[in-house]
Amino acid sequence: MTANWAAVLGSCAIAYAIKLSGHLVPHRVLQRPLVRASAALFPVALLSALMAMQTLTTKGAIEVDARIPAMAAAALALRARWPFIAVVAVAAVVAAGVRALGWMS
Repeated sequence: MTANWAAVLGSCAIAYAIKLSGHLVPHRVLQRPLVRASAALFPVALLSALMAMQTLTTKGAIEVDARIPAMAAAALALRARWPFIAVVAVAAVVAAGVRALGWMS
């Protein structure tokens, strides 16, 4: 077994143990207002951070390009409660338009 496979299997075991430990937490702990609020906000914060990293960075450096106006257009379409496929299409059209006009790379 190579070191890569050992790392993959070890990571899987750790992730499984963490998920399994969630079932061992007493119900009264999960019903606390702070825990409930945190559980509701963590996914939003993590997804926002992921989107920011994917949109604003390339190879570890901050880069301003057509993805920024595309994400802004997608955010407006989401705010207007458009269907997800329309949000993706709007973002793609805006990114293509910005690149075609040569405003950003």
